[in-house]
Amino acid sequence: MAQIMAQTKTITQAVERLGYRVTVGDVAAEAGIPLLEAQQGVLALASEVQAHLQVAESGEVAYVFPKNIQAVLWSKSWRLRWQSAWEKVWRALFYLIRISFGILLILSLVLIVVAITLLAIAASSAGRDDNNGGGSRGGGGMVFMPRIWLGPDIFWMFDPRRDRRRRPRTKSELNFLEAVFSFLFGDGDPNADLDDRRWQNVAQVIQANGGAVVAEQITPFLGDLGRDRDLEDFMVPVLSRFNGVPQVSPQGGIVYQFPELQVTAKESRRFTPPRFLREIPQRFSQATSGQIMAAAGLGGANLVGALVLGSMLKDPSLAIQLGGIVALAHSLYWVLLGYGVAFLAVPLVRYFWVQRQNARIEARNAEREQRAEVLNQLTDDQREKLAFAETLTGQTVLGTDNLAYTTETDLTEQEEAQKDKIDAEWQRLLEQRGGGK
Repeated sequence: MAQIMAQTKTITQAVERLGYRVTVGDVAAEAGIPLLEAQQGVLALASEVQAHLQVAESGEVAYVFPKNIQAVLWSKSWRLRWQSAWEKVWRALFYLIRISFGILLILSLVLIVVAITLLAIAASSAGRDDNNGGGSRGGGGMVFMPRIWLGPDIFWMFDPRRDRRRRPRTKSELNFLEAVFSFLFGDGDPNADLDDRRWQNVAQVIQANGGAVVAEQITPFLGDLGRDRDLEDFMVPVLSRFNGVPQVSPQGGIVYQFPELQVTAKESRRFTPPRFLREIPQRFSQATSGQIMAAAGLGGANLVGALVLGSMLKDPSLAIQLGGIVALAHSLYWVLLGYGVAFLAVPLVRYFWVQRQNARIEARNAEREQRAEVLNQLTDDQREKLAFAETLTGQTVLGTDNLAYTTETDLTEQEEAQKDKIDAEWQRLLEQRGGGK
């Protein structure tokens, strides 16, 4: 069910981007989905929202969807309403999850600092009692509270005066609690839609070249081509996805034609396809350098504080005697220590993992760019294939002036209009003959 709803959303968005009048080939190319899937999805969507069909005299079909397609779907399907409501709830829940790591860090640090302070006060009081009990004659010597350094000032971020000299925030920046999550786990995979972009780019290349291409024009967008590249087995998924057919040139070269991508509901938009599929390098974090330093500083302070707390809680009876926050810190000590270690270990491991992934991404981008360079250094065989491909190119635009049938008007009216059209054509031919005589 979730897959069907996702498919409907993909097709609906493609229809909207195309201006609500489309062919199956238009949708497949815009969304980068297989033609069979596009055909089934377009038919289901057209039935759901009562779209109009326009059949050209050549037999090709265009679909005209209502401009309020989203509203129609939303009013008819309780699943879409539920999905829309759940998406809003999930966004709120996920935001709470994101900021919870920063909140836990601050609470952990506050608990550690308060527990250490109480333990230090208790130790100071015990030392003073021992000195007084020993009959000191110093007339009440001064007692110094030990000062424990836990790294940089952890409360600077809460100072309302700190924003006065800080540059204005941009919309792309995260707040501190969001930055903590970004520091720990990053901001998601920027190439999560790589497969969708791949097939969209392939379809764009096919349409930009009139529906007939050679393998060298497609390889800059594919992944591993396998060992036997000369066999061009890597083109099979492309042919399957967009109903392509291989054509053999007189000299034996193979050209791939995609008839259904040569049919469109309107003139092709002028666009230049990318030269090759470029993967986006991953970023360690979208947080600013200041936010990263603050998060790392707090994490370091949390870890050092946990170690200091552990050294001061070697005697469990002291925690039991003091009770309250000290007892709580004692019971959660291993959790606090584990959180402090993980808070620094996870970003450190992820940093090296991101560097490794980016090296692989750079290598794949370089390989695909090298494939694209082949088109600038064509061999005689490749030129021959491209010349043959040009003979197979073409585009059929389904206009509104050559329709054989449309569901937008009554069938009787269409028959009368068609009859009037035929009579007018006959009259024109007769007048031409009469004029010729």
